[in-house]
This record gives sequence, structure tokens and C-alpha cells, in this order.
Amino acid sequence: MNGVAGKGWTWAGVWVLALLWGSTFLWIELALTALTPVQVTLSRCVLGAATLLIACLATGRRLPRHRATWGHITVAAFFCNALPFALFSVGQQTIDSGIAGVLNATTPLWTLLVGLALGSERGLRPTRLAGLLLGFAGVVLIFAPWQVTGPVGWGALAIVAAAASYAVGFAYMGRHLVGKAIPTISLSAAQLIAATGMTALALPAGGLTPIDIDPPTAIAVLILGIVATGITFHLTYRIIATEGATNAATVGYLLPVVSVALGAVVLDEGFSLRIAAGMVVVLVGIGLTRRHKRPLSASAPAVTPAALATPRTLTSLPGREQDIRK
Repeated sequence: MNGVAGKGWTWAGVWVLALLWGSTFLWIELALTALTPVQVTLSRCVLGAATLLIACLATGRRLPRHRATWGHITVAAFFCNALPFALFSVGQQTIDSGIAGVLNATTPLWTLLVGLALGSERGLRPTRLAGLLLGFAGVVLIFAPWQVTGPVGWGALAIVAAAASYAVGFAYMGRHLVGKAIPTISLSAAQLIAATGMTALALPAGGLTPIDIDPPTAIAVLILGIVATGITFHLTYRIIATEGATNAATVGYLLPVVSVALGAVVLDEGFSLRIAAGMVVVLVGIGLTRRHKRPLSASAPAVTPAALATPRTLTSLPGREQDIRK
């Protein structure tokens, strides 16, 4: 996909990803009414992996073959799938789905810190930094910690830890997996397969409990695994491939808008004018954090015979667009 089309797809993908990812907390909340945290985590990994494997077969893609690639996939699967999925399920046993989405919105800040530490984020412009801080301020406004009495609780800490784990996973994926001439559908499928294997090892820790599930909860589990895990994770991979880990993580600032709204409408969780104001601040922040790329235009300098006579790489010719394999 070329640069211009890629950018347009990314904007659409960010909003689709926010809607799908933001609904994840609702489906987890419903799934926990019949399943243990380990069972929820394993079911979403299995269903997500199966969905992407079918997509690979349908598009003629193959899973990665090299041992080194699978080593990187395993590390990424731990930090971006197995660990955060489990922490979300554990955390939502004691906190509302809307608050879980709000706390997960700290992912962009963690991602920025990881990027700065690894050197992948350089020359951070004041506008993007202001957007990140403004987005965090919106999250704080929604969460309103000054209204909370008593300790934060292990549930909230588990969600924050999951957000930090996502940040490490995104950075690792951007550094070691994307841009390696491997289709993102193959990478995302392989990563969920690896996460399934890791989660299966945790079955003795509460995953062997008998399951008594009704049809509505079963539907919630299916949506959680197929849509909110399989499809959402592949969209995340594509955005990381086109715009980098930090820009992919900024979608996290949109999650409170979706998770709080769904929690209020479906689960009758709290909603107020303060929460609405916080959502507006979040939206402004996400707009500032987007890294805008200069689009190619008709005004680009023409390729003259003199320019062609000068030894240059193909990627340095005016108007050359990078092809990103999906």
C-alpha cells in the first residue's frame, strides 16, 4: 500500500480500531460472568488465532518459518497478548469496564517513554508532547482519582500494568517484527498462536473450573475472540507497520470514549458531565499526537534527465513511495 493510500487507511483504521478495541472491556465484563480470568484469556487467544489463521489460508499467506522470527514473535506475544489479556481479565473482576478502558488509555504515555528509552522516538515536537499530556489530562478528568476513597486496589493496578505491557509489546514489534518483508496477517496470526500456547500453560491456575455458560455469554465470548482480539490485533499490527508504535498506541486515548459510553449504556455504569468533558479533552489530545506526514502532490519536483544521470538510490527519487506489504 502506497504512502498516500496508507495514510488514508490509517486514519480510518484508527477509528475502527478504537471502536473495536474500546468494546473489548464490555465483552470481557460479560465473559467474566461465566468464565474465570484464565478461561477468558485462553478463549480469546484461541478464537483470535483461529480467525487470523483462516484469513491466512484465504489470502494464500504462510506463517513465518525462521526460528529467529519465532523467537521475536514469542517475546512480543508475551508482552502484547498473553500478559495484558490476563491482567485485564483479573483487573475487571473488581473494576468497571469503563474505568478499565480509561486506565488502558495510559498506553500512549508508556509507549512514548519506552520509545525515548530505546531511541526510536527522537526529536519529539512540542505539539505531539502537548497532545500526549493533554490526552492524559483527559483520562485523569474521566477517572477523577480525587473522588476515589481508599486504596486504588489491585484491579486498577493490574489494568495499568497491562497498559505498560502493551507499550513494551508495541515497541518490540515495531523494532523486531514489522518491516521484515513478512505480511502483517502472518505475523499477527503467529503471535496469537504463541500467546495461546503460553496461556494454556496457566490453565492449572483457575482454568480447569467447570464452565456453565448461557447463549448470551457465549456470544460475548465469540465477539471478544473473533472481533475484539483477532481482527483488532491485526489492525493494530498494520498501524504499527505504517506509522510506528507510538502512533499506534495513541489510539488508546480514544478507548475511554468507547468503553465509558458502552459501560453506561449496556451495563448501567456511571456517566456524568465531567466524564463527557474528559472525552472532549481526550479527542483534542489524540488530534495533536497524530504524526502528520507530508502527502505527495503534483507540485513535487519532476525527475529530470540530469537527476537521472546522478547516481541515486531508487528510494531517493522524487515521488518514490514505499511499498508496505500487508
